[in-house]
Amino acid sequence: MKKSIYIWLAAAALAFNACSDDYLNTTSDDTDKKTIFESTENVKLAVNGLSRLMSTQYLSSQGFNGEGTIITWYANYPGNDFQKCNLTGWSPIINAEYHEISTAIYDYYPWFYYYKIIGNANTIICEVDNATGSAADKQFLKAQALTFRAYCYLMLSQLYSHRWQDSNNGASRGLPLRIDESKGDLPASTLAETYARIYKDLDEAIAGYTASGQDRNSKENYAVNIDVAYAIYARAALTREDWENAAKYAALARKKYKLMTNKEYVDGGFNAPNREWIWSVYSNAQETLYFYQFFAYQGSNSNASAGRNYPCAISKELYDQIPATDVRKAIFLDPGNLPFNTATGLADKALTKKAKADYGSKLNAKSQIFAYMQFKMQAVVNPGVGEFCLFRAAEMYLTEAEADCHLGKEAEAQALLVALNKTSGRDPSYTCTKTGNDLLTEVKLYRRFDLWGEGFDWFDFKRWKQPIVRKTFAKGGSFHETFAKTIKPEEANAWTWVIPNRETDYNSAIKSNTK
Repeated sequence: MKKSIYIWLAAAALAFNACSDDYLNTTSDDTDKKTIFESTENVKLAVNGLSRLMSTQYLSSQGFNGEGTIITWYANYPGNDFQKCNLTGWSPIINAEYHEISTAIYDYYPWFYYYKIIGNANTIICEVDNATGSAADKQFLKAQALTFRAYCYLMLSQLYSHRWQDSNNGASRGLPLRIDESKGDLPASTLAETYARIYKDLDEAIAGYTASGQDRNSKENYAVNIDVAYAIYARAALTREDWENAAKYAALARKKYKLMTNKEYVDGGFNAPNREWIWSVYSNAQETLYFYQFFAYQGSNSNASAGRNYPCAISKELYDQIPATDVRKAIFLDPGNLPFNTATGLADKALTKKAKADYGSKLNAKSQIFAYMQFKMQAVVNPGVGEFCLFRAAEMYLTEAEADCHLGKEAEAQALLVALNKTSGRDPSYTCTKTGNDLLTEVKLYRRFDLWGEGFDWFDFKRWKQPIVRKTFAKGGSFHETFAKTIKPEEANAWTWVIPNRETDYNSAIKSNTK
């Protein structure tokens, strides 16, 4: 409980007002700021506050819940392999219809949320050296704040900037890069400059972690450390198509983290930190967001309406490609020859009975049952309590393998796939002899298998420049006809959210270039 209170107090101390540009305001008044930065012990609470901001509800009753909303609404819902069964009222989000509506709250939320964290991180970076405390403490705390800032700029760039391969080597629009406590007009940097800032922040963070000789508490997976910085570097480099750095930092990030056992993977390996998790979002029953938490939307056992009536499912087309010998196939409901509604996927009595017999402990008693529904994500406490992972070792194996494919290191990529699948036990029958484009396709496929539901779907298809193709049951897929769409890479503003008008109304330097 003490840890939870500390996280909350830090977030409260770095409070925001309700004006349209509130993400630029970091402290409620000078007295608060003076108190926070009086000592490194207080600054530690402020850094914990950055973690708390990732699991806080925002923007009144809209259900925005920090990082969980990004994963669910912006990465999973609009993706190729994930479906929120029968949730037809959310088709504008699921079908990417808000990307060019700058007045929409859905366009504004990620901008608001990530710049809120950036604003707080900036204050820590600028002020920590004035606090009383050891040089090592200051180096470590500044490194943590730089790590948060780098992560936020990476996420913003993936949402609000064009994919790297369409950017003219980074010449297209990036983001306004606020790196201090100023609040005036600021034009957008180029995408190349945005990635250069992400790299610089991470380079400085890594140097700071190293110089400090400190690490996070082993029980505080929500806190950032040098491994998290490596992992963010790997993901940023992969998104930027910087294959050398993607491979280098992925290997460094996963070095201390062993892959989950099959039992861990199948029986709750995704709601509490384990040996594979590099960084996660904190949650507990005392600070619950009730029906707005991540697992209230994605937990197969949640008693929340969103989880109970509209469960999450894998696409049939992806499920059919998972080998029968692969443990990952066991976390989805295979309808086999049992009947279900082929318009919606809603199960008939026999399939419902099978689901309750095979997955009863992972189901809420009143849950609707759908073909191909998932049992990977489960709440620890209803309606949605549970920690969820942002980076884990499997992603790093797959990142390194994808980078190696582009570097011509086929043997290395094959070995990484074997380690992830066969050696780990996830598929004892797995072998890999593929080369060339077939090998890259294999890496992508296993990335989709292993990371399903964790917030990669839409982001990966965007950077791969691959169309989203969803089909109805009648056409060999498993999507409700409302979601059975093909979204081409050049459509929906090339999958790029426009800069929201709440930024352009405040920041006149950015008005001429919002797309």
